[in-house]
This record gives sequence, C-alpha cells and structure tokens, in this order.
Amino acid sequence: MNTNKTIEHWQPNEPEFWESTAKPIAWRTLWITTFCLTLSFATWFMVSAIVVKLTGIGFKFTPQELFWLNAMPGLAAGTLRIIHTFLIPVFGTRKTITVSTLLLAIPAVGWGFAVTNPNTSYSTFMILAFLAGLGGGNFSSFMPSTSLFFPKTKQGTALGIQAGIGNFGVSLVQFVTPAILGLALVGMPQTFTKDGNESAIYLQNAAWIWVPFVLIGAVVAWFGLRAVPVQASFKEQLDIFKDKHTWLMTSLYIMTFGSFSGLSATFPLLIKQLYGGFEGAPEPLTYAFLGPLIGAGIRAASGPVADKLGGAKVTMISAIGLLVCAILIIPYTSPTSMDQWGTFLGLMLGLFLFSGIGNASTFKQMPMIFPPRQAGGVIGWTSAIAAYGPFVFSVLLGTIMGTGKDARPFFIGLAVFYVINLLINWWFYARRGAEKPC
Repeated sequence: MNTNKTIEHWQPNEPEFWESTAKPIAWRTLWITTFCLTLSFATWFMVSAIVVKLTGIGFKFTPQELFWLNAMPGLAAGTLRIIHTFLIPVFGTRKTITVSTLLLAIPAVGWGFAVTNPNTSYSTFMILAFLAGLGGGNFSSFMPSTSLFFPKTKQGTALGIQAGIGNFGVSLVQFVTPAILGLALVGMPQTFTKDGNESAIYLQNAAWIWVPFVLIGAVVAWFGLRAVPVQASFKEQLDIFKDKHTWLMTSLYIMTFGSFSGLSATFPLLIKQLYGGFEGAPEPLTYAFLGPLIGAGIRAASGPVADKLGGAKVTMISAIGLLVCAILIIPYTSPTSMDQWGTFLGLMLGLFLFSGIGNASTFKQMPMIFPPRQAGGVIGWTSAIAAYGPFVFSVLLGTIMGTGKDARPFFIGLAVFYVINLLINWWFYARRGAEKPC
C-alpha cells in the first residue's frame, strides 16, 4: 500500500478523475477514519457509562460532583476541537489521524487503573475525565479531512456515514459497558452495592476494552491513509471568522450536535436522578444507549436525504422536531411516579432522533455555503463549539437540579434556543429568496 505523505494531484469534483482515481482512495480513507472516529467517541463517552457506577463501588461523590465528572470530557473536547480545526491543512490526513487515534490510549489506560484503586482522589478523576475529551477533539480534524476527499455532490452522504457511524461510539460504549462488567477480563473485581444488594463487577473493563482497538486503529491509519494537497497556515485559515455564516452555522450545529452530545453525556445521570428513587426504577445504562443509537443511525441515513432534498429543508424538519419534543417533555422532567417514565423515555428518544437528522443536514449545508478549504475549517470550528454540549448540559443540569428531581427550567431554555435556530435556518437558508439557499 502506498504510504507517500501527499497525493500530488487531487480533483475529486472532476467526474473522470473521481471515477478513475479518487473514488477508491476516498472510500478507503472514509472507512479507516470512520473506524478511528468510532473509537474516539467511545473513549470520549466512556466516562458517562462509568460515573453511574462509581458510588456503587464505594466512591463518596455527590450528584453535583458526578455531573462535573460528566462535564469535563465535553470541556476538553470543545477546546481540543478548536485546535483540531486547523490541523489537516498543516499536517495532512495521515499524520493527524494516526497520532490523534494513538492518544486515545491515555485516558483508557488511566481510567482502567483509577477505578480499581479506592484511594483515587476526586481531582484525579477530574483530570482523567478531562483527558477523555481527547476522543471528542478528533471530530474536528477527521470530518474536514473527509470533506476534502469527496466531490461536493457526495459530501452529504460521506459525512453522514462517517459522523453517523462515528456517533455509534456513544451508544456502543453505553451498551457494551454493562455487558462486560461481569467478565474477569483485567484485574480484580469491585463490590457493587445497589439497594442493599451486593455483586462483583469489573468496572475497569469499561476502559481497558478500548485499548487494543485503539492500537489497531493507529496502525491501520498510518499505513492506509494519505494526504491531499490542500494546505494552509494557521493564519490563512482564520478568514472563516469574518463570514457571518460561520457563526450562523455554528449556532445551528449547536442546536443539533450540541443536543446530541450533551444529552448523550447526561442521559444516564438524568435517568438516575429523575427516576432512580421510585420503586421499580430503571437501570440507567439499560436505556441510555438507545438515544445515541437512534441519533447515530438516523444521522447516517439522513446524509443521502440531505443530498437529494437540500440541507436547509432537512434542518427545518430537525428544528421543528426538536422544538416539539422539548416542549412536550417538560411536564415529565419533574416526575412524581414511574407512570411518567415511558413518556419521558419516548420524548428523550425523539430529541435524539431529530438531533441526528440535523447533524447530517447541517454538514450538507456547510460545503455548499463555503469553498473547500473554508468549508473544512467551518466544519471543524462548528463541531468544536458544539462539542461543549456535554460540558454545558452537565453543568446546567447539575446546577438546576442539585439533589432534586426537577429539570423543567433546563428543557424550557432548550425549547427557546430551538425556536431561535429554527428562525435562523428558515431566514438565511431555507425560505424562497434566502441569502444562501442550500
């Protein structure tokens, strides 16, 4: 396999060049980077699957402290995504993807050791939670890289597939974690206590399980990827911030991916705190994975739809759906009995569904609004800011709810934000005579 650093000639928008040369390279790049992106999301969100078990194995953390642990990967991811936004034009696809993937081993190994030591301090857990955000940062270089390999007519499909499958990492980690906690894979078990009942679990499995896959991903990326000749210095890329559409699309992507990532990170704790005190309370990880699973699946499926119908029209569907679900769920976020659980779960899954649709359609809009180099930068920047979703959602919910069972103010605020973005998308992109129809 050719591992030269840069492909000298790259014109994927030329039909003949695409069919004869670019197509196999583009699709190989897509599948390798998508595999690595899935691992990135799994590493990023493994904290959300671990924190719900920490108090059960003896760590004396308050609900607010658990929400802060949940928040730290989002804080790191958003910050690191800003850096990742500018990496591809400087270092190229091969180097950026390989090194970024290899770094995922750091939080995985760290958490694997930390949960087995009952003396691990809260500050250590906070540092490790921040490092888990290394996985979240990768999105802002992986996605712009993919946009460079495909023609504009296929970017909605390609980006939808990559982001959709990559987002499965969230659901994957929340689904796999409870399934492997009873297996003697690494180290000694901990005693987990719930409602007076004790059981042996291997919580370290939730972190160690990803290490071998991370190493495989890094090796495959190094030998299987190449770079394309789209280069620019950090300074040259700053011109995206002079365009108002960078900021408008940032707001729209916060609406979609900010909701997806923020709700994914907080869903397990939200279930635990809102419905955990009732008789017959649901096990958070039994249900939490369903939201990211639905959001990721619909994102992958919505890419081709956005290519056909136009990104702005599909984003309108997303915004309307998010708004309706956010309004309807409000009465069920201050529950008085388990009778409200089924409706709450259904509306939460609705939020994930419509956020996933919008995740795909906004990524169709950006390559249509901006030229290739700027589009890559805007994709990276918008996803960087939206990656603060887990941090913002966790901090807000922890502050609003405290130790209680009332999240209504949070969802009211969410509904207001959705109204604002619905109007932005309609005015600038979706209506007849819009400034940038896309």
